[in-house]
Formats: sequence, structure tokens, C-alpha cells
Amino acid sequence: MTATASFACAPLLKIIARGAKGARALSADETRTLFDAILADRVSPAELGGVLIAYRIKGETPVELRAMLDAAHATFTPLTAPADAPPPVLLPSYNGARKQPNLTPLLALLLARDGIPVLVHGQHHSGANRTGTQAIFSELGYPASGSAANAQEALCTRRVAYLPLASLSPALERLLEMRAPLGVRNSGHTVVKLLQPFAGPALRLVNYTHPEYRETLGEMFAVAENSPGPGVLLARGTEGEPVADARRQTAIEGYSDGTYRLWQAAEEGATGVPPPLPAADAPATARWIEAVLAGDLPIPAPIARQVEVIRRAIGVAG
Repeated sequence: MTATASFACAPLLKIIARGAKGARALSADETRTLFDAILADRVSPAELGGVLIAYRIKGETPVELRAMLDAAHATFTPLTAPADAPPPVLLPSYNGARKQPNLTPLLALLLARDGIPVLVHGQHHSGANRTGTQAIFSELGYPASGSAANAQEALCTRRVAYLPLASLSPALERLLEMRAPLGVRNSGHTVVKLLQPFAGPALRLVNYTHPEYRETLGEMFAVAENSPGPGVLLARGTEGEPVADARRQTAIEGYSDGTYRLWQAAEEGATGVPPPLPAADAPATARWIEAVLAGDLPIPAPIARQVEVIRRAIGVAG
């Protein structure tokens, strides 16, 4: 904790730390004040652990999530998107892959070759036995951006950039690193998937793993100010990654200025016959992605459909 005056969490813990049934939600102002203090490193380790575990048990309401997101956005200076391109697409990549290959870089590069700027943000590590996006991008010759300015330059020259969260917001990185001492994820892991770090419009791909989060996020994005155009595409994550599952078609829902749209319906079972997928390690995944981009292997149908949905959502003609 910094030398700045500490923030006392006890009055708010009395509200949120009474278990799944006894806890109540904080107001937007209370949540914003609390998370401003957390991100400014003004909360003691004991109280921070209490807050994060309390929210892990209680869950966040749409109002609380929006206030947490506002606090997160205040920790960095917004980026500027390329002026000569469509609105940028945001791919939050914080999980990596364990059972199947992480194809988030494939999605990013398919969009980039169409001239669509794509900012992928995440952590350099994705947990034990997981292959993170940064490692795959490195194998493909796309080094991580060391700063927001570097990411902006990469978007202008190559239309794709990988920006580590630590280079965007050290305060948010510090919050996510609380997973190690606590043993579980916290509200920060949800908030980083909602980030919109650009000063102008951008399309966010937001994924969820647990069904209850789909309800919370849907309620949040149904408020117009929470999904300004071109809006948000919401889908179940592939091991927590924003790319479509190469083996089956899941639903893609959208919210733009609060208006709901079902962009792609889910399909039962496998979608056609997917190409043989590579091993989940970074070198094998990178070589496979290169083969797909070269046309030597087909694009998995669900990912091709996801690319088309994104193009339509940002107004790029087919």
C-alpha cells in the first residue's frame, strides 16, 4: 500500500460481506469510491482480500460493474485509433488455452488483413499449463507493445497490436495479480474483459464462461450508455477466450446503444467437419495459423462467421 491515506473498507464490507443471501449491492457512488481506492493502492491487504472474496461470493450487479469499469478507465489515458480505418475491434485475452489451441491471434489477423484495426489486450501469462496469446503472437512475429503509444503505432502500420495490461494500466494488473494470494479470480478479471480504452468508438467482444454472467452483462449492456455504438458482441468464451469455438457454432448476441440483436444463432453439435487442429502449444498453434492465413488450411466455419458478424457490426461491406 502506498503512503497515501488509507481507505477504510469496514462500512462497505458490512454491506457486501454477508454471504450470497445476506449481502446487498453497493450504490454506483459507493462502488466507484471503493474501486478508486483499490486501484490507487489505498486499501490494506487484509481489507482488499475481504472485498474481493465478498464480491466473489455475492457477485456484481450491473450497476456495480459499470462503476468498477469507470474506475478502471480512470487509471489510463485513452488511446487514439487510426483515422483512416473502421472503428477498432477489442479482443480481451486473459485466459489462454489448455485443452484446445488458442485461436484468438487467428481472429485478430483475419480482421487485420481486411484493414480493421484490432487491439488485443491481456496478460503475459495465463496460468499454469495454458498457452497465452502473447506467446503465440511472438511466434508469429508480432511482439507485444511496450506502451500505449507503441500499440497505436502498430495499429496504424500493421492493423493489429497486442498490449499487455501492465503496459496499459499497472493498477489493473496489480488487481489481477491478487489471484495468486487468494487462489481465485476476482472482479478485476470481469472488468478487464469490458474495457474500452479508445477515446472514440470501438467494438468490444465480451465473452463469459458462467451463464449467470450472461444475464448480468445483458442487463448492463441493455442500458444505452453502457453499449455505445458500434456496441458490444457478447458470446460464450472458448476456454475464456473471445474467439469462436472452432468445433461448434455458439450464439453471438449484440447490444448497440442499448438495442439488442441476435447476430448468430447457436447450432447443436459440431459445425461441419473442422480442420485438424494443432497442439495447444505456441509454436504449433502459430504454424497452423500461418497455414490458414496462407490458404493452405480452411478457416474453421464458426470463426469465419464470427469475422463476418464483426464486419457487419462495424459497417464494413462484405
